[in-house]
Amino acid sequence: MWIITIHSKKNIKMFEFDTEKEARAIFETMQGCKILSQVIYFNDDYLVN
Repeated sequence: MWIITIHSKKNIKMFEFDTEKEARAIFETMQGCKILSQVIYFNDDYLVN
């Protein structure tokens, strides 16, 4: 899961995306102080051998 967080003086907005490609496409168009983060859960299927 990918999260875009946008900070302003009055609030914080967070947007959730399933893929990195989708998140990066939107990230480039957003304005303001922004952070792109990947959230990895311990029980994600691709982490299990």
